[in-house]
Amino acid sequence: MRTRILALVLTLGAALTLLGAGPAQAAGYRYWSFWLSSGGTWTYATEGPATARPADGSVNGFRFSVSEDSGDSAQPRRAPDFKAICGGTPPKADAKRIALVIDSGTRADAPSGDTPPALRVACAQVRRDATSAEALASVAKPLRYNSQALLCAIAGYPKSGCGDQVSATEQKRSAPASSDAEEGGPSLGIVAGIAAILALGGAAVWQSRRRKR
Repeated sequence: MRTRILALVLTLGAALTLLGAGPAQAAGYRYWSFWLSSGGTWTYATEGPATARPADGSVNGFRFSVSEDSGDSAQPRRAPDFKAICGGTPPKADAKRIALVIDSGTRADAPSGDTPPALRVACAQVRRDATSAEALASVAKPLRYNSQALLCAIAGYPKSGCGDQVSATEQKRSAPASSDAEEGGPSLGIVAGIAAILALGGAAVWQSRRRKR
């Protein structure tokens, strides 16, 4: 019986160790993501703005945020709507109109010392073969790129840095509020499991004492 009690205690200790450790947090990156309109919604672009050549009537979105990869990258906080953005710009035979949504993100996304500008929209009227980068440059200079052609800043924001890695602690501060399980706290399953172990341990001790009487 003592062996059984010891085994239960060791199991409980292991469960508590796992509970205290919590899930590992991967570091994220702070950068401008590039989005394309698709049926009234946003789709993460599979190429950069320097090579994308949108057609007349397209909507391009840019969002600054902290994320691990394209799978959890934040979308622009305004839905793509070409008519609402470019409806007041008359078409030209030798040009195309590209609606742009430029979302600098939240204070939590901002590098230390920077304040994100307000979300803005603009209608770029550029030559027919212009890229998304050229359309963006026509309405939101200055743009800043690094040596790998990664878009680092739009209209001067942020002041410095480019795709910088963010610590797990800082990334957690920038993430939206979530449940205890998502924040690394104990999940209901773990708590229930530990409660069951405690109950079994208590029952074993009670049974051992009863037999000694």
